[in-house]
Amino acid sequence: MAEVIRMPRMSDTMEEGNIIGWLKKEGDHVEPGQTLAEVETDKATMELDAFVEGVILHIAVKEGPVAIDGVIAVIGQPGEDWKAVLAAANGGAAAPAANGQTPAPVAAPVAEVPAAAASTEESRIKASPLAKNIAKESGVSLEQLVGSGDQGRIVKKDVEAFLENKGTAPVPTPTAPATPTAPATPAPVATPSTKSEAPSSAPFAFNAGGNNYEEVGVSQMRKVIARRLGESLFTAPHFYLTIEINMDRAIEIRKQLNEVSPTKLSFNDLVIKAVAASLTQHPAINSSWLGDKIRYNKDINVGVAVAVEDGLLVPVVRYANMKTLSQINTEVKTLAGKAKERKLHPDEMSGNTFTISNLGMFGIDEFTAIINPPDACILAVGGIFEKPIVKNGEIVVGNTMKVTLSCDHRVVDGATGAQFLQTFKSILEEPIKLLV
Repeated sequence: MAEVIRMPRMSDTMEEGNIIGWLKKEGDHVEPGQTLAEVETDKATMELDAFVEGVILHIAVKEGPVAIDGVIAVIGQPGEDWKAVLAAANGGAAAPAANGQTPAPVAAPVAEVPAAAASTEESRIKASPLAKNIAKESGVSLEQLVGSGDQGRIVKKDVEAFLENKGTAPVPTPTAPATPTAPATPAPVATPSTKSEAPSSAPFAFNAGGNNYEEVGVSQMRKVIARRLGESLFTAPHFYLTIEINMDRAIEIRKQLNEVSPTKLSFNDLVIKAVAASLTQHPAINSSWLGDKIRYNKDINVGVAVAVEDGLLVPVVRYANMKTLSQINTEVKTLAGKAKERKLHPDEMSGNTFTISNLGMFGIDEFTAIINPPDACILAVGGIFEKPIVKNGEIVVGNTMKVTLSCDHRVVDGATGAQFLQTFKSILEEPIKLLV
């Protein structure tokens, strides 16, 4: 019996998936575990694997958005009536007319993403969007890779194998006229409206009387960020509390800890640990609004906002209050690296009970952040700056850091948020408290 393949839920916040490319075509035989297509979710581009063995009888959606549980393909045995199976899956309704069309042989389903970018050498190379993204972030030219996919198409595992072998993979013979421009620099395939054949050499060209702008399609991640944060800001009544912290002792302690720590600790590690310790004393901050009830979370799972190319991902450090500074440091580095490579698993981005957004490394003094649902609060962390401060009745040079707590007033009152910040401040100003 043929199986109807539906769009799975690949993350806890996913409402639809955007099919950006099929790695198999109708008529191909597939086995469980083989990658069928690449799907862009609200958080990452992920591979959709087959869970049954058989032949792809029908691809319902070649590319584009599909709602959760929407039909995307039918897999069965050669000769099976996939239309009847599809009709049964639709409750007896006939399949749309478009489904009955026999597709032409698929050649590089999505490799030619933007038409204008096809003039570059690398855009002629058949590669999956995920492979292109990983290659671009790793500084690897697609011309250096040999594809193992259909018709020599480069897929994710080819890029990863090349990186693991430190670039020792054989170089394929180019099929196009061999005059590549800047072979060590990936072509900007992610800019659909690129009009120059060599965009890297002409970052800006004034077009008198023309349209001096470009329009780029909104990714699934950016759509969800816009929707969820819009809902958060305009649904949850935010209020903001800012406090300034003397970081002199934190600087001293960090220097001492790094003399014995197996990893180089950052100030962000101290912030995460101090937040976790403060949440144990203020459970109202570690909570969620559920409409007709408030959930007070007993686990302390701290989300750490990480900027990626298409938006923002929030990997989660689970049980942060029970981990050492070096454990937090290692975990954050691992999760941040996976976030930037789009390799985070859904369970690594879910379950947060509190979120930290740190822009201090960009020289930001202070800012406010929008609450990351389902949390009741988010902490915006600024940079550490030298400034005159009053200490023991004298003006001296000190190192200070400002943090702003955004609170959902449906859950947290002003006094509760202020008490949390007082505890957080006291810990960072005497960080030896983290060791007892």
